[in-house]
Amino acid sequence: MKKFLNNIIASKYFSFFVTVGLFVVLYAVGIMTYKGFMRPQVFLNLFIDNAALIIVTVGITFTLLIAGIDLSVGAVLALCCMILAYLLENTTVPAGAAVLLVLAIGTAFGALQGYIITKFDLQPFIITLAGMFFCRGMTAVISQDTITISNPFYVGLASERIGVFGVGFVSIGAVLAIVTLLIAAVVLGYTKFGRTVFAIGGSESSASLMGLPVFRTKVAVYTISGFCSALGGVAYSLIMLTGYNLHGLGMEMDAIASSVIGGTLLTGGVGFIPGTLFGVLIQGVILTFITFQGTLSAWWTKIVVGALLCVFIVMQALITERKSKLSSKRSMESAAADKS
Repeated sequence: MKKFLNNIIASKYFSFFVTVGLFVVLYAVGIMTYKGFMRPQVFLNLFIDNAALIIVTVGITFTLLIAGIDLSVGAVLALCCMILAYLLENTTVPAGAAVLLVLAIGTAFGALQGYIITKFDLQPFIITLAGMFFCRGMTAVISQDTITISNPFYVGLASERIGVFGVGFVSIGAVLAIVTLLIAAVVLGYTKFGRTVFAIGGSESSASLMGLPVFRTKVAVYTISGFCSALGGVAYSLIMLTGYNLHGLGMEMDAIASSVIGGTLLTGGVGFIPGTLFGVLIQGVILTFITFQGTLSAWWTKIVVGALLCVFIVMQALITERKSKLSSKRSMESAAADKS
């Protein structure tokens, strides 16, 4: 029994199972506490309401996997929302072209940050913090007032509802989030690029010695983060139908918290995209609790998520320590067996 428990703890999916278990418990409590919580549409609303955060968290997860970080994601999201709103309301640029333009801007900005960080071996915290200030400032330069999107095509796209097995519906933004998750899971789990990302997070120096393309991969990771921020901005604009300087304020912290709760190690090398999803859904369930309750402040979401984040970080530290002890013990047993 002890050996079985040790193997479970040593599994790279242990944190993921804990996260899924927590989500199931929270959802079960909601069903038992609030009438109507078990309706399928309540679950689907978690994807609709958190589509932008899911997409942004995917990008953050890539950066955390290489032991990096990207604090600019919320500001890039706001800048892309503002540019998109400005183009749709003040120019004759078609909606499709406007979307492609903001995606290109976010991707290019992420690539630039990744290049600076990698080329000059700078701390990603500082560079992306500077990027956050720059993008938030540029958003205010475009407009300090809210720009409401009234473009008929874009409003129609935001209003579009896609049926799900006849029990509910999801939005275009939710579909974008699900597709992003699936692509990220495939890339990290089944491609050479994904294996290189995990190798760099485990030990960048070892990855270099193995001849892996460290420089190119790190730049690509921040490029992906920039793209996800821009795509998150598109999903966010489909919900809000506005451009505003304070959109996405603090979203970088929500994304980091969701990724860590989902099982991604801040030290890099360990992470699981489905865990990232459940990390976001846990925040969504807590906010749904507050909505159903009706009298609590939305700030309780931050309080609970902060507490969960501390618990998961401590749990990760204990798991890492336990794995080290198990590894040392197995090495000693193997050495003793060889001598005998």
